Order: sequence, then structure tokens, then C-alpha cells
Amino acid sequence: MAAAPLFRRVALIGLGLIGSSLARAMRRGGLAGHIAGHARSQRTRDKAIELGFVDSVHAAAAGAAAGADLAVVCVPLGAYAEIGAAIAPHLARGAIVSDVGSVKQSAIRDLGPSIPEGAHLVPGHPVAGTEHSGPEAGFAELFDGRWCILTPPPGTDAAAVERVAELWRRCGSQVEVMDPRHHDAVLAITSHLPHLIAYTIVGTATDLEDATRQEVIKFSASGFRDFTRIAASDPVMWRDIFLNNREAVLEMLGRFTEDLTALQRAIRWGEGDKLEELFTRTRAIRRGIIDAKQA
Repeated sequence: MAAAPLFRRVALIGLGLIGSSLARAMRRGGLAGHIAGHARSQRTRDKAIELGFVDSVHAAAAGAAAGADLAVVCVPLGAYAEIGAAIAPHLARGAIVSDVGSVKQSAIRDLGPSIPEGAHLVPGHPVAGTEHSGPEAGFAELFDGRWCILTPPPGTDAAAVERVAELWRRCGSQVEVMDPRHHDAVLAITSHLPHLIAYTIVGTATDLEDATRQEVIKFSASGFRDFTRIAASDPVMWRDIFLNNREAVLEMLGRFTEDLTALQRAIRWGEGDKLEELFTRTRAIRRGIIDAKQA
């Protein structure tokens, strides 16, 4: 006999890459009795029904959240406060509210005030994704073998945290519980700064003279192609990430600028030993990522 679903009704507020992948992973594992989706766009709502990864789709977030015992916010960070206020009155008693955003202090700041008495806020961040967006981009295997970081505020009900952790484990993820501030500092260097650098490098290429720009595209080596893949990520989502994690990003950007200046100096003065030492250290990081099966 199949195990009972973890949640009776799950509301997915946002049906892009992460929301639609989570729906598919829950479908695969039988983790929800009913999956209700919300998207602002009629095209997205129609596509979600066509692809069949939700049981119902709603033009209003409140409609998706009605009676839900789990609501997962899967929209850009800048919309969190509005979404939190819209869904809060409609949740089931004792419901859990979570999210998938890349900045956790702002998630707590913007969702926390709307959480009704008896409900629980368990912010989450699945560290997985692609450069693609929209409901067509999702797939159930997106989270397999990846990390999901949970950042519950102090005093959060332990049973609620465990229910969300179990959801992500059954979706294929490894789960880590982390302080929200520490999460934002770690992701500033592992995710946010690399995206900022990619946007900058690709932006520099677009500012070149037309003939040179065409050659950059024609003769793109793997390094530049990788940067263009990262720089193709959702612009609204990344705008909100940088604005909401500005302190940690600026701190890491300052460190990077200092290191870049030192690298410039080594190249200028022909200090090959320094360059080789740096490249040897960074090569070891790549090997560590491969060994951890995060490549």
C-alpha cells in the first residue's frame, strides 16, 4: 500500500523552473494529495495544466493557498511581502510557509510579519537550477543529489522543520539547516558573485565594436560559453537577489577586487610562480567539487 502523502494540499506560488520542478518531484514521490499552482500569466497557467504537473491552477495566490497545509513561495524576492500578505488569511490552521529563494534574511523579513498565529515559517533554498525559466523548463530530477538549505528563524517548531526537510529528502535532496545570515554570506561567494562576474564579462563583450563582438560570438571558447550560460539566467530574479543580499555581495566583491588587483600585478611583473601557485590552489577546489558529486 502506498504511503500517505506528506501534505494534504500544497500551494506553489510561482510555476517557473523551481516551482514546476518541485511539483514534478512531488508528483514522482506521491508527496502531496493536491498540488495547487498560482501564476500571474495566463500563458503560464495554461501551460501548467497542459503539462499536468498541478491539480489546479489559480490566477490569484489566495486561491491556490486556500486550505493549504504547505505553501511554497517560488517567485522573485521582491514580491515576497505582497505574496505573504495575500496568502496568509487563507492557509489551513497550523500550515507551513516555505520558499525557494536565494537570500534568506530578506525572506524572513518579508514573509515573517504575515505568518498567522499557529503557522510556521521554514525558509528553504534548493541549491539547484539551470539558466532556463518557465514551466516548460522544470524536471523532477533537478534536485537529485543536490543540497537544500533550510534556515528556520530561532524558535521555529522542530516538527515543522522536519516535515519540510523530509519533503526535500524525498525530492532527492540532501538537507542542511543553517543560520540565515551565514547562508547569505556563503551564497554570496558560491552563487551571487559568480553571476555578477558573468553578467559583467558578457556585458563587456556586448560593448565591443560590432566586428569584434561578432568574432567573440563566433570563436567563443568554453570559458566564455559558460559565462553566457550563467548570464542567461532570469534577470528579475537576479536583480532581486543582488538588491536583497547587497551587504554580503559587496563584501565578497571587495575581496574579489583586491585579489584581481594582485593578479593584475603578477601578470604585469611577470611573476609566473605566483600565477602557478594560484592556479594550483583553484584546481584543487574543482577536484573537491567533483569528489563531492556537485559537478
